[in-house]
Amino acid sequence: MRRVFSSIIVLSAMLAGIQMAKGADADESLPYHRDLSVLSVGKLPARTTFMTYGDRESAATFDYGRSPYYKLLNGEWDFRYVEGETEKTGKITVPGNWEVQGYGTAIYVNQPYEFLGGHPTPPSLPDIIPYGVYSRTFRVPESWKGRNVYLHLAGAKSGVYVYVNGNEVGYNEDSKDPAEFLLDKYLVEGDNELVIKIYRWSTSSYLECQDFWRISGIERDVFLWSQPELKIEDFTVVSSLDENYSDGIFRLKTLIQNDSDAGADFRLGYELVDAAGNVVSSGSADGSAGADSGTEISFDAGIADVLKWTAETPNLYRLFITLSRDGKVSEVVPFNVGFRRFELRGNLFLVNGQPVKFKGVNVHEHNETTGHYVPRELCRKDLELMKAHNINAVRLCHYPQDRQFYELCDEIGLYVYDEANIESHGRGYNLSKGHTLGNAPEWLDAHMERTRNMFLRNRNYPCVTIWSLGNEAGNGYNFYNTYLYLKAQEKDLMNRPVNYERAQWEWNTDMYVPQYPGADWFNAIGERGADRPVCPSEYSHAMGNSNGNLIGQWEAIYRYPHLQGGFIWDWVDQGILVKNDEGRPYWAYGGDFGENQPSDANFCCNGIVNPDRNPHPAMAEVKYAYQNFSFEPADGGKVKIFNRFYFTDTDDYSFTMTLLKDGKPCQQKSFRLDLEPQTGTEVDLFALPETAGEYFVILSAIDRSGYEVAKGQIYLGGKYEVAEANADGPALKIDESDSDLTVSSSRLAFSIDKTTGNVTSYRVRNVEYIKDGFGFRPSFWRAPTDNDYGCAMPARLAVWKSDPVVKSVNTEVAGNEASVKVVYDLEAGNSFSMDYTIMASGALKVLCRFGACPEGTPGLPRVGLRFRIPAEYSNAGWYGRGPEENYVDRKAGTLIGCYSADVRDLYYPYVRPQENGHHTDVRRLSLSGKKHGLTITSDVPFEFNALRNSIEDFDTEGFVRPQSHICDIVPRAYVEVCLDHLHRGVGGYDSWGSEPEPYHCVPSDRDYEFSFLIQVR
Repeated sequence: MRRVFSSIIVLSAMLAGIQMAKGADADESLPYHRDLSVLSVGKLPARTTFMTYGDRESAATFDYGRSPYYKLLNGEWDFRYVEGETEKTGKITVPGNWEVQGYGTAIYVNQPYEFLGGHPTPPSLPDIIPYGVYSRTFRVPESWKGRNVYLHLAGAKSGVYVYVNGNEVGYNEDSKDPAEFLLDKYLVEGDNELVIKIYRWSTSSYLECQDFWRISGIERDVFLWSQPELKIEDFTVVSSLDENYSDGIFRLKTLIQNDSDAGADFRLGYELVDAAGNVVSSGSADGSAGADSGTEISFDAGIADVLKWTAETPNLYRLFITLSRDGKVSEVVPFNVGFRRFELRGNLFLVNGQPVKFKGVNVHEHNETTGHYVPRELCRKDLELMKAHNINAVRLCHYPQDRQFYELCDEIGLYVYDEANIESHGRGYNLSKGHTLGNAPEWLDAHMERTRNMFLRNRNYPCVTIWSLGNEAGNGYNFYNTYLYLKAQEKDLMNRPVNYERAQWEWNTDMYVPQYPGADWFNAIGERGADRPVCPSEYSHAMGNSNGNLIGQWEAIYRYPHLQGGFIWDWVDQGILVKNDEGRPYWAYGGDFGENQPSDANFCCNGIVNPDRNPHPAMAEVKYAYQNFSFEPADGGKVKIFNRFYFTDTDDYSFTMTLLKDGKPCQQKSFRLDLEPQTGTEVDLFALPETAGEYFVILSAIDRSGYEVAKGQIYLGGKYEVAEANADGPALKIDESDSDLTVSSSRLAFSIDKTTGNVTSYRVRNVEYIKDGFGFRPSFWRAPTDNDYGCAMPARLAVWKSDPVVKSVNTEVAGNEASVKVVYDLEAGNSFSMDYTIMASGALKVLCRFGACPEGTPGLPRVGLRFRIPAEYSNAGWYGRGPEENYVDRKAGTLIGCYSADVRDLYYPYVRPQENGHHTDVRRLSLSGKKHGLTITSDVPFEFNALRNSIEDFDTEGFVRPQSHICDIVPRAYVEVCLDHLHRGVGGYDSWGSEPEPYHCVPSDRDYEFSFLIQVR
């Protein structure tokens, strides 16, 4: 008898006498979850996930809920949580993790394990393991009498024991693949009690060391379903194309199982139906199955001029498999079929004969309120949001998803890079004995089991394009075997490639799929070539304010055919929605739960959408880099438009061309193009007008729904002319003391604190434009981003956080202008000066000069000035890049034009607050209220931030990343304005060492001179 209940009081007296089944190779002294040799007990073999229906009409809905043989068990269950001597009983919502429902502590770590100090020796586990016991009753419908009844657990973590009516039904460990159990012999008439007991950790936890929340429980749907004793047990679909990629090749192999004690005759038929309801292929065959045995029935067919499935053209056919007995339909099983052909040809991976580019993103299961449970409507929202931003591929990190994910990818059109539920990152990659589990033979069965589970469940989905052996688990014996297994299965199936990042250039990966290469690497390997396709499984780490130089990476990918794309890390910030003591909501991350828990802080927040699916500003860059039309200037006043699609012409797209003068539209025209995939043409731009001004042309590609799928901007010519300020006004005078200096007249007053050099007042016509004396001052520091902390920028560049020291203040009045020059000594050993020209009209010109630093001085976060104005001046209007925030290395997706916004909307709530809201290539900035405001211009483009918060609100005094949250950011009673000549890029090749490219940084070894003209009204 297993010692599973040695430390608990069971939920009901019924459980006291539970008898445990014994595995054939089990260690009698260990419970299943502590026994490395036990992977599952009583679980049925993995198979395609499908539903059975009683007739064709209900089957055609593809809705499990329309089947009379489906009973969903989601909802409220009784729950008991035990952690050592601590016990808690109550209700729990299924699906959903314990830890987000008040039971136990949510832990986030990346590489280490979350138990036994992070680096335990397998298969050792803590002496005390928290567990939860779920309980509910159910009734089997009368119509199911005489049929097989199955319990389907779509996903539960980690060591899962199942009991019905006091009997052990089985056990399972693979948390991200379905587990099915046959319940027939345990059922009674009337109420049946189902108990599921889950241990937080099991030996399987060593293979589930993924970079996400380490939380527990029933994470996906739980349901009962029923089939007749003579049934469709499983099926395999081959839906490929002939060598001309024209006609469909269809093969269906079915396994018919007879669980009765007598032989049975049957008829099996299939129909393949197109979207219009036409039957394009059908067939039937008679067969028989002996008692308690199975038989196979196969069909082959060719389909002329088949509609093909790709991410661009997700054409699906509906397959209906019908089993009849004695002339009556006993079950109908529907499934979606897509025709596509996969080929590895040299160093290219071809889909339907084309070397497609995988414009990808990694995706974890995450819901801000339920943890790992993602309901279908949220899954659809994710996938549709991806498609809207030109993402065509998803890598599953690092486990198979629920069936609904694949069904929706089939429908919506996304290539899926399916990954086995294997990661043992905490054990490292050393191939020596006792290190990486990928080369430990005693772990072979566990690796094989998880690979089989993935393959057998997902092999029929059209969207599954690439198999992955797992993630960050070393390489070696076990992965050589799982690779060979998948290749053998695919040989007569769909010939999908099998990849594994840790194989690197070894033989057991069909594509080279490295992690986090920069633009230089892409260009180098593109130029050098490779013996297989190259497609990074992870690149452009989207942690916080990130994704810098994505365009540089994609310029290389588009240039070289064997560079076949990449997958951004990752999709969604894994913040959990909670409230602080004042009731203000925020997203919690690692370290926010419990005391003294292992934590990798906000490293779980590296998506391109927030937990509520609000896209990061960087999504504009992703959409632009991934767009399927490019617009490039060509000679002779033309633009070259290239169709990057591989299977889609331009019939469904219209194009617009808009002429901007000084950022405002002045002409527009629409046109259509006849472009086949992978072809281009040249189109005449507008002629450059003779009137003065700066002219740009914006190009857009628009689909039939009116949605803009691609855009581009071309500089046509001209220059933005900054109007000269009127200098006339009442005579100016200077009043000066030891500590202060004021330039004034009956119209204005401009004051400087001589000890700090900071402007304390700028008042015109009795309107004060400086808030609380925080006027113009030098600015070299920014609130560090996550990437800044990752490369130790706060420590290395700390010299730029120091306050400058005033060296001199000089004044002069000449005519209707007064000048004040403040010279500072900087800690870096150089000087900085600010020359103010105060005009009698009230206008102000600021000329700044930065002197080159001594050799070896680190670069700067920014070079500019900052000041604060009253909060009423919250209406921002600018001529520059927008509308989203942008930076020097992430601005291609934001076009130059005229934009407006409330400054509160210029703030972006990154899960961990940091530098945000910046804009580049600005010609003019206005900040105004109902009556008054100010306008800032410059002879050369500048950059700005304008927020209802200060730099310090997003910063910390130390050099360690702060544990801060969006609830810590409260709008201030001012607008802080930063005017920058230059601002460091955000970087993002990775978030643990990479810096922005040198050409996106601000060197300190050179002189800078820049100026701003400020006018008030």
